[in-house]
Amino acid sequence: MVRRRPLVTPVDRARGRSRHGRGGRSSVTGPDLAPVVTRAEAFDRIVGDTAHYLVELWPDELHGVVFQVADMPSTATAPDPADRTVPRWRIDRRPDRVTIYRIPVERLTHLPEKDDVDRRIVVETAVFRAVAELLDKDPWDLAPDRYRHL
Repeated sequence: MVRRRPLVTPVDRARGRSRHGRGGRSSVTGPDLAPVVTRAEAFDRIVGDTAHYLVELWPDELHGVVFQVADMPSTATAPDPADRTVPRWRIDRRPDRVTIYRIPVERLTHLPEKDDVDRRIVVETAVFRAVAELLDKDPWDLAPDRYRHL
């Protein structure tokens, strides 16, 4: 198995909590069970998998693009207060950076069901739309053969 280098970096997310100066918490599952994967870690993994897929399809156009995951947009990057929408991603052309906002993507998308497949589709769609905006393309044009059935 070929190990890929991490393409997605989380932004300002602390791992674990330290209440009342007692230090970090231990794993809930203990040493005998597999570690629990948090929603944030699963989100990071989906964004990373989708980003790797798109970089393999568009190597020249996405060379050097940095993909990041942040929980929420900061107040410094917030849009005009008259605009009542919450951004789900941000594109910075200099430097080439795509930042996906986890909480707006996960919580503001209305789905009839909330299983793992639906969540994955929502996250992949956000990454596709953000990359399409960066490349000035239609999201359906990024991977046309993926959705073409014989």
